[in-house]
Amino acid sequence: MAEPAPAAGPAPVLELQGVVREFGTRIVTRVLHGLDLTLHVGEFAALIGPSGSGKSTLLHLMGLLDRPTAGRISILGQDTSDLGDDALTQLRGRTLGFIFQFHHLLPAFSALENVFLPTLAARGVPDVEMRERAERLLRRVGLADRLHFLATDLSGGQQQRVAVARALANAPSLVLADEPTGNLDTQTADEVFELLRQINREQGTAFLVVTHDPRLANRCDRIIELVDGKICCDRTNSLARR
Repeated sequence: MAEPAPAAGPAPVLELQGVVREFGTRIVTRVLHGLDLTLHVGEFAALIGPSGSGKSTLLHLMGLLDRPTAGRISILGQDTSDLGDDALTQLRGRTLGFIFQFHHLLPAFSALENVFLPTLAARGVPDVEMRERAERLLRRVGLADRLHFLATDLSGGQQQRVAVARALANAPSLVLADEPTGNLDTQTADEVFELLRQINREQGTAFLVVTHDPRLANRCDRIIELVDGKICCDRTNSLARR
């Protein structure tokens, strides 16, 4: 009698297979060269590389904001190759969160409103639970006393904390953070980074952090280096401070 097949583990939160991205028609420029990459639920990884290496292009593909020229991208086991724009938008809203170097908060809205807007966009109708979740997230990032402050009345570090809360509004499996501390002073950057690490440890949210700061990269559990559109190094960082 044949042995039963072992139970399959959980699907990776993100999987890239042979991903290529080219730009141009008459003159074609290949920016990404057949990348293979897998991120698992709960990972905390850094993406590093020199300017022009393709990090921004790769991040746009991972975030389902662009489509690869060739290859496949899967989110939680779902192949996105044949999904239409509406389906991609829905999948992105359910599974991914984004933090940017510049927080991109809406200045006419309060911290609370900025946080629940992604949920409102996903559901279409405001409700009490939506507001309560936004309040919990702002308390979680240390802004319980700033709920009703306009974005313009917050410090840079406080604005980035609102951006972190906003990224978590729909309970994503993966947060893509593009230079999330690049516009902050050293102390505030350390505080925001530690907040990301704490959320990763306590909630199991996966993070991919794009950074030029070697200090921050060395505090991640995994370091992925991109050079000239190719992954030249992908290693576990045993020295990461948890």
